[in-house]
Amino acid sequence: MSASPSVISNSDSTGFDSFEFDPAIMRGIHAAGFTSPRPIQVETIPAALDDRDVLGLAQTGTGKTAAFALPILDLILETRGQGPRALVVAPTRELATQIDAEIRLLAKFTDIKSVTVFGGVGARPQIQALRRRPDIIVACPGRLLDLMQQGAVQLDRVETLVLDEADHMFDMGFLPDIRRILAALPKDRQNLLFSATMPKEIRRLADDLLVDPHVVELSHSAPADTIEHALYPVPEKRKRALLEHLLETDACGSAIVFTRTKHRARRLAEQLSKAGHRAVGLQGNMSQGQRDRAMQGFRGSRFDILVATDIAARGIDVSGVSHVINFDVPSTPEAYTHRIGRTGRSEQDGKACTFVTGEDAAWVRATERMIGTPIARRDVEGFEGESLDTRSGDRPARHNRGRNGSRPANPGRRRPSNRRGNSRGGRGQRPRNNA
Repeated sequence: MSASPSVISNSDSTGFDSFEFDPAIMRGIHAAGFTSPRPIQVETIPAALDDRDVLGLAQTGTGKTAAFALPILDLILETRGQGPRALVVAPTRELATQIDAEIRLLAKFTDIKSVTVFGGVGARPQIQALRRRPDIIVACPGRLLDLMQQGAVQLDRVETLVLDEADHMFDMGFLPDIRRILAALPKDRQNLLFSATMPKEIRRLADDLLVDPHVVELSHSAPADTIEHALYPVPEKRKRALLEHLLETDACGSAIVFTRTKHRARRLAEQLSKAGHRAVGLQGNMSQGQRDRAMQGFRGSRFDILVATDIAARGIDVSGVSHVINFDVPSTPEAYTHRIGRTGRSEQDGKACTFVTGEDAAWVRATERMIGTPIARRDVEGFEGESLDTRSGDRPARHNRGRNGSRPANPGRRRPSNRRGNSRGGRGQRPRNNA
């Protein structure tokens, strides 16, 4: 695989120079507007370049995609080989599409090819794209397994596996599918696992999958410092009136409003539209085309308000979202961080408002315990709800998941040789042992 000739001028230099990426990748980084590596990138890229397994624990919106995409692109440019050579597995169609878009942006000045594989659309175009042996596949587990069973995709040359939003894949019931996919991959490969939280099932998967991983944990249980977040006590029947009040008075540029059910998301979007707001719904009963049009309209500012179920809580990176409003509290405390992480991204400021009723006291206690601090209350005149009694036998304490140490090696797996050697000084061929 050869990159297009390119020259990086001094004016094009960025904080990514220390990684010694191929010049074509540096051009892509500069064209994407990246200037300085984000913390997750600083902590994980060197290890990934040295062919180590990586476990990255970080909240959404921290720059995880580039953290794994850049080392993969650099590997592909540095060593020739027939694809697919990297497999990225993501839980939702929206996230897979977003990852693929960022890979294409960073690979703009190379001849690296990537394809997306997900359900909800016809399989024939994906099969045709796979026949051209792309370098990178970005896939959702269900459709990938279907195509594997049809013999339409070959994974025997995969050198790097990425599991992104691993905890969300578990929440969606994909863990058995993930294990079937792992069984079809070469044992001699690098594994990169990224997750916002670390439930015991994902910890068990990490133990089985990763060999002596480089572990990075970036305060994954607490919301980002760029997000001002608070609880708004309100009677259930006054929620919509409070929502419209905030949309009109709180300098709301663009907002994602989260509801608990598909029906409520659809109906609330319709109600907001009839009230004169530029609102659109996003929920699981919509076709892929409808979902794509909704997201494109929101990204392109044709809509100011996206009313969504948790299908949009992870991985959807829309720049400039000023507000996240939890019309209904999330189903779990962990989902709180993921939802409100749709604002305050890329180090921009954001605001998150969560409507709570008296029935949500237990959720509030659990969420405050998880993030390690009380959440501020905001009373809006005319919308005051009943007082939340969040007292319990346990005071909210900082949730300390601890850093994971070395994982026990899987005796059935042989570690690949270090493709770069012990020094980044030389850029010779990295030996591969492809099955």
